[in-house]
Order: sequence, then structure tokens, then C-alpha cells
Amino acid sequence: MSFEKRFYQDLIEGDIRMLTHEPVKTEPPETRRRSLNSGDAVASRALKIRGFLDGLDTNMTRAFLPWIIRNPRYLRTFTRFRRVYQDTRRLRAESKKNGLVVPPFMIMSITSRCNLRCTGCYASANGTVNGSTTSAQLDRDQWRRVFSQARELGVLGFIVAGGEPFMFPDLVDLCQEFKDRFFVIVSNGTSITEADFAKLGRSTNIGVVVSLEGGRSVTDARRGEGVYDKAMATIGRLLKAGVFTGVSVTVTKRNLSYWMDEANVDAVTDLGVRLGVFIEYIPDTPSIADALGRSCPGLSEFLTDIGETPPGDADLTLSREEQGTFRRRILDYRGRKPIYIIHSPADEAFFGGCVSAGRGFAHVTPTGDLTPCPVSNLATHNLSKSTLREGLSSPLFSRLRESDLLNSGHATACALASHQKETEEIARSVGAYRSGAMGKT
Repeated sequence: MSFEKRFYQDLIEGDIRMLTHEPVKTEPPETRRRSLNSGDAVASRALKIRGFLDGLDTNMTRAFLPWIIRNPRYLRTFTRFRRVYQDTRRLRAESKKNGLVVPPFMIMSITSRCNLRCTGCYASANGTVNGSTTSAQLDRDQWRRVFSQARELGVLGFIVAGGEPFMFPDLVDLCQEFKDRFFVIVSNGTSITEADFAKLGRSTNIGVVVSLEGGRSVTDARRGEGVYDKAMATIGRLLKAGVFTGVSVTVTKRNLSYWMDEANVDAVTDLGVRLGVFIEYIPDTPSIADALGRSCPGLSEFLTDIGETPPGDADLTLSREEQGTFRRRILDYRGRKPIYIIHSPADEAFFGGCVSAGRGFAHVTPTGDLTPCPVSNLATHNLSKSTLREGLSSPLFSRLRESDLLNSGHATACALASHQKETEEIARSVGAYRSGAMGKT
């Protein structure tokens, strides 16, 4: 028996237990023989994918490879992404030599519509979700143009946010138009239609990350009664359809202990979830300075200098000690669990600081404003009137990257929010505007 066939037989018989905690169902002998007849091609692809993932992060191999094998329609997709990864790296490197920094990922807030009103939502705090229809939002053709420009520049993948992304008409169809790029849709898990489930079940370039806070009580407390049950039902349906599925968690004082408990992480991975995104809470309550700034000049700078935390956020924001404790727990999970974990902002240390402003990603609002990140609402270009290349060449982005704001330590989970005074000075110097305001370039 060839090495490839033997490797594939090992896969289907469960000898990759080192890579997964999932129970493996051994196929009947006749099914196994049919599998081995085509095993050379399949195993060859699996080996190439394993090598590719190992080269990026062996934790990816542990989390993703067993899932890919069990959902073989993705074998060809990940084989293709190996080539796309190299091609996009080359394009971005060439652009950087010519003075243009192109991020590997773009975050697209594709709609401001949302059916939930979650406590502490940063998209609502910065105006991305505002319930207003006064500002024209990008339509499907305009978003298609933005995606096309990003692909031409060497963007590798897209994180689709909102609002609630599935409230954008025909979202799945739009993503499937770009089969050589991977889309991760971040959803609250309550608005996916039957038609969407059917399309997702046939897709090969889309993953869905469902937002949770923890168990039923803490999730419903922040997101609304009944949301937890709906979100968990959605996760189950996505997994049953073979869709790459993850969970996104906003980590606060209220759910920290839940995720510190290993049993709760195991409960998620046992379902088949292979991606966990843990984002520490970013204070969003309007500061005292914002409320009184007009009548008390200088108050904003004073509160920023002393690191004042706005009322209402103290009972949510992790302390330094809690951040350190949670980080150690995440690193422990990352080394042992069959789930790939992203932890913000602590993972920024691997990249030398915050990766906004094009260093790792940039953000497009529902109205087309190009901002450094989803938390920031500063912009100089609107992509309904400017090209993405022009926007990424923005002096706002270059000044932020050249400053120490993204590299230095910061008191909260957001570098720009921790350095509001300096950020505002840069914004004024380049003529930036608040997203959604007048004066678009």
C-alpha cells in the first residue's frame, strides 16, 4: 500500500487523535475500500494542506485539518488557497515597495441594519449601527466593486460584519462570486434564513462565526431573551451542513469566569466548533468629556491623561490582573484544544502592536467610509467616490502607522481609544472626518 493510501486510511480510521478530540466513526470495510481507491489524490491534497497549515501555525493544523478531512468539499478550496496565499503575499510585497501598504484582511461592515440591540455594542457606539437611513449605504454593485479592488490589490480574506450581515440581501451569493477568497461572516445567529442555510451548505469559501457571551443567562442578559437558544440552534445547523463554524465572545467581568472554566470551552469544541474569537471589552460609554466638553474646554485632555474610565464601563472592563489571568488561560487552551483561538488585544504582541490602519486590516463602513478599524470612525476617503487604492494611501493611515500609537502599550483593549488625544491631533492634521459626516473625499 502506498504511503498516501496508508495516510488516508489512517485519517478515516481515526489515527489522527493527536489532532482532534472528536470521536471518529470508522467506515464499513466496503466503504473504506472505495475511499482508498481514490485515496491517493485525496491524501495528497491533505498532506499539502497539512504542510501549508504547519507553515502558518501548527495550532491551525490541530484545529482545521481534521475538520477539512471530515468535510472533503473543502479539500479543493484549501488547496486553492495555498496558491492564493502565495500570490497575495507577492502582490502586497510589491505594493509595499512602491509605498502602498495593503492589509491581508479587510473588515466589511456590510449593513447598519441589526435586529438586536446588544449592551455595549461598539458598532452602535461608533455609529455603524444607528437605525438611521439618512446616509446612503453601499449597494450590492458597489460592494462588489470594493471586493474586486481588494482582490486586485492582494487582500487575502474578508471578515463580514455589520450590523447583522445576514440582513444584507443575497449576502451569500455575493461572497460566492469571489471563490478564490475566504469570507468569515460574523453573525448574531438569529437572522439566517432557510435559503441562506441551503446556500451555505453548498459553499466552499464561507465560514460563519456566531456571537455568544457564554451560557444562556449571560448571553440573554446582553443580547436579549431567547437569543442564546437561537444562536445555539444556528450553530448546530451550520455544523450539520458542514459549514466552517466559530464563536465570537466579548470578554467582560461578567463572563470571564465562564470562559476560564475549561469545561465550557470543551462543550463548544465537542459540538465541532473550530474557531474561537475572544475580544476583550472596549469601553464604549460616552465619556464625561464628550458630554461636557463644549462647556468645559480641556476636560477631555484631562480625563484622557489621568486614564479616567467612563461611568458604566468599570463593571465590564477587565482589570490588568484579569487580563493577565485570562491570557495565561488562553495560551493553555491554545496549546491543547482542537480549536483555533484568536485573542484580542493580547495577540497584537505577536505583530508588534495594533494591526489596524492597514498593518493587518482596514475597515469599510456600511456607507463606504474607509476607517482604520471597526472601533474607529475616522476617515478621509469614501469608497463610493474613491478607489480602495486611494483610500489605503490615505495620510491618516500612514500617519497612524508611523506614530507610536499602534506600537505602544495601552490601558484598554483598543490602542486608538487609549490615545484619543494623539489620534484626534493626527485626524485634524490630515483633515479627517467622522464617519457618516459631511466632507467626504
